[in-house]
Formats: sequence, C-alpha cells, structure tokens
Amino acid sequence: MAAMMQPQIILLKEGTDTSQGKAQLISNINACMAVVDLVRTTLGPRGMDKLIHDDKGTTISNDGATIMKLLDIVHPAAKILVDIAKSQDLEVGDGTTTVVLLAGEFLREAKPYVEEGVHPQLLIKSFRTAANLAVQKIKELAVSIEGKSFDEKKSLLEKCAATTLSSKLVGGEKEFFSKMVVEAVTILGEDDSLSMIGVKKVPGGTMRDSFLVKGVAFKKTFSYAGFEQQPKKFENPKILLLNVELELKSEKENAEVRLSDPSQYQSIVDAEWNIIYDKLDKCVKAGAKIVLSRLAIGDLATQYFADRDIFCAGRVAEEDLQRVANATGGAVQTSVNNIVPEVLGTCEIFEERQVGNERFNIFTGCPSGETATIVLRGGADQFIDEAERSLHDAIMIVRRAAKNSTVVAGGGAIDMEISRFLRQHARSIAGKSQLFINSYAKALEVIPRQLCDNAGFDATDILNRLRQKHALSSGEGALFGVDINNGGVIDTFTNFVWEPAVVKINAITAATEAACLILSVDETIRNPKSESAQGEGAANAMARRGGFRGRGRGMRRR
Repeated sequence: MAAMMQPQIILLKEGTDTSQGKAQLISNINACMAVVDLVRTTLGPRGMDKLIHDDKGTTISNDGATIMKLLDIVHPAAKILVDIAKSQDLEVGDGTTTVVLLAGEFLREAKPYVEEGVHPQLLIKSFRTAANLAVQKIKELAVSIEGKSFDEKKSLLEKCAATTLSSKLVGGEKEFFSKMVVEAVTILGEDDSLSMIGVKKVPGGTMRDSFLVKGVAFKKTFSYAGFEQQPKKFENPKILLLNVELELKSEKENAEVRLSDPSQYQSIVDAEWNIIYDKLDKCVKAGAKIVLSRLAIGDLATQYFADRDIFCAGRVAEEDLQRVANATGGAVQTSVNNIVPEVLGTCEIFEERQVGNERFNIFTGCPSGETATIVLRGGADQFIDEAERSLHDAIMIVRRAAKNSTVVAGGGAIDMEISRFLRQHARSIAGKSQLFINSYAKALEVIPRQLCDNAGFDATDILNRLRQKHALSSGEGALFGVDINNGGVIDTFTNFVWEPAVVKINAITAATEAACLILSVDETIRNPKSESAQGEGAANAMARRGGFRGRGRGMRRR
C-alpha cells in the first residue's frame, strides 16, 4: 500500500515524447526498410530512374546518394542510411545504392530475431564478425592490376569505368565515356585532385559530341565593347592571372572631396584615369598576351587591350582561374606592380571556339598538364545533369582503382561467393551466432536478386543456378554472376564486369556499421517545444521589436 502511495517522479519536462523497447527497435527497422524500398529499383544496368520534383526544380537520377539527399528524410533512424550513402559517395564515388540496400537487408534479416526476443547485442556481435570475415574474403579474391604495362592498365581501368557507367543513364555510350574518363584521370598523374577535372555542360547536340580538353576550358565570360576586336587565337602566349579590378570605380556614396577652386575638379578626374591607365600599362609591359582576372575588366580596359592585340577576360570563376594557374605554371597576382616573368603562365595554343550556342576559351598544351576538362553535350538539362553525376562516379572509381589496384568480379558474383563462404563458416560455429551469420550470408544475396528483378528475370531460378555454380568444390564458379543481357549466369570476370575491391569493402563495412547502429538504439526521445510556448516566444519577440501597434489598455476610443 505504501508503495502505491509514492508520488510520481517527473524526470523530463512536459511535452517530451519517449518510446522504447522492442516496439521502438522494430519501428526503426521498418522505417529503414521503407527507405530501402524506394531506391532498390535503381540498382544495376537495368535499374529504373527516379524523378524528384522540389522547389529547386526537377531531378531525374538513379544515383543512390543523389536520391537520398533529395528525399529530405526526417525519420531519425532512417537518416543514418542517408549518411552512409553520402559517405560511400565521398569515399569511393560508386556503390551508393548497394550500401543502402545491404544495410536494409541486414536489418530485414535481424527483424524476426528481435521480434522473438533475441538481445540486439548478440546480433551486433555476430554481424561484425561476419563483416570482418567478408572483408578478408574479398581481399583474398581480389585480382591486382599492378605490374601491368601502361596500355594494359589503361584498358583494365576502362573496364572498371564501363561497369560503373553501365547502370547509369549514359550506359548506351559507356565505351565512349569510359575512354574519356580514364584519359582525364591519367592526365592528372600523381596529383589526382578531383577539382583538377572540370566538367562543363552545353545543351544541344548528342552525347557523342562531348569531348575532352587536355587542359582548361571555360565559357566566355561577360564582355564589353571592344572585345570582338581582340585576337581569338595565340601560339605560346604569356598568360597573366589577376585578382584585380581593371575598371573605373565610382566613389562610395559618402565620399567627399572639397575644392577651393573649380579648376581643381579636372585634376581629380584626371587622377582617376591616370590610376587605371597606369595599371593597364603595367599589364602590357609585363609582356602578357592573355590577361585573366577573377574581378571585372571594364570597357575602357577591354578596348585598351584590343588596341594592343591582347586578349582579356574578367569575372573568371575562381576554380577555373586556379586550374589555369596549375596548368600553365602561372601564379595569381593581387597587384599589377612589379610583375616578374616567373609569375606568367604559358601554353602551346589558346583559342576561343564555338561549342553549341556557347563560346569557350580553351588552353591546350599546358606545361604542367595536370588538369583536364570534359565538355558534356546532350538534350535536356536534366539529362546533362545526370550525365555529369554519372561521370563523377566513374572518375571516382577510376581514381580509386588506379590507387588501390585490385578488382573483383561484379554482377553479384562477389556477393554470392562471400555468402557461400559465410554459410560454410557458420557450420563450424556452435550456438546462436550460427543462425545470425547464416542470416547475414542470406542478406548478401539481395544484390544478385535485385539485379535480376530490375532486369525482369526470374530471380529464384538464376539464384539457384548461381548457388550451384558457387558450390563447386573446384572453385571455378566463384566468378559467376548475373548475365544481365541474356538472363542467365555468366563468368563476369572474363566478361570484364569489374569493380574495385575497395568499393565492395567500403559498402559492406558501412552497411554493417549502419545496421549495428540502428540495432543498438532501444529508445527514442523527442523533446519538441510545445506550439503554445513557441507562439508566446514569437509574440514576446515581436512586442520587443515594436511589432505590435495599437491602443494601450487605458487609451480612450475616439
């Protein structure tokens, strides 16, 4: 009786919503599975695209990371899947749909055990063990492309790029673009910074009209009268890069000049003109034939340079200016005083060329040469945007494959082989973890299954044939995956369906970590401010700013 008389303990403030226990864990798993069901149809060469319409416009994409970003998911547990898709995109560039799909499937396999009362920590421990075993197996199965000749290595990297592009909107032109991507990455050399590859989009033409510039290309900037009188082609020019404004500046509104004699006014005006002419004269004396500036180059300067057969462009984007500096060996100057020859860049050929409706300034034959520009052509803007995202993935994959030069068989072959290996390993373990590792192995089969579903094939039949191939004791079936073209099984490695080992390792590790994180959460606490409290706060703020106008309580009506 005394226990019943104890007062209620209030720990959290009013309005706080808490939900905990098994029901909360299952709710989180269901939310993640709902997100996975959204993106699962985008996997593979026959994957469908998603059209996302928001206040920024319309996006058509089958890139997992792009879709996850644009969905604007609010569920706290499901947001973890968005984060792993982003991390996969930043780390290796491809496999974003794969990582989300795997995480969801691990949770789907864990759900029955949670419902039956298995402690989540037992599942987490087994899943982590299985992930470590899977990563070791991938490293064993990976084939190194190191030690090959330059041409062989280039050919192998093209195969990796083609595998990535085959699942994208530009899959029909994968041979054309894979060569372009590998060449662009090869140009970068050791410094494979992504910012050194520029992608410029020009609507119109076909995808085959796209081209690679071994140097820097950017759209013609805003220009003034006199621009058309400037030469549009140079051989071995000196290039001056500035972060200086070359135009007459009007004084600020509060500027004041006091004169005692009206005749002094002309001297003030002349001083302004002398300053700009002095700057322009110093640029000409430096010996530069091309002057680029991040800030504006006005009409006076444009005409001045045109009269002296010098090309100029103002308001050049900072990233383009930096790429020109890196490629030509020049340095960006913040002053035109004391310009020494060492800060001027050079290139073999500079020309202004028409591309579709745009005019491009193109620098080729640059001495350092560690930069490239891909000019993309195509129909609709949405199509070109998706092509750019596809090429980003391919560039990232080629960079990774060139650095971590090991590849594995794609098309679900590596997933089936790891699944077989884990099932075999599970038989040697006693206790509950045997079941959990078996479930983990089953979850890995989601990749080949989804590839079949998205291509319209009978997934059950093809998976049975794959299991039979991978069960061969000789080990020759380890490279067999889904034949997307004919709807059967095929040696994907021999048929050059490759992906870098680092993509698969990263995907399995990130997906397992995400699944374990969601399984370890047993309570969600929401602490929103009540609407009335927000309303009162807003009213008080308005009153302080004088937002409420009107009669006071004691004022008489008139």
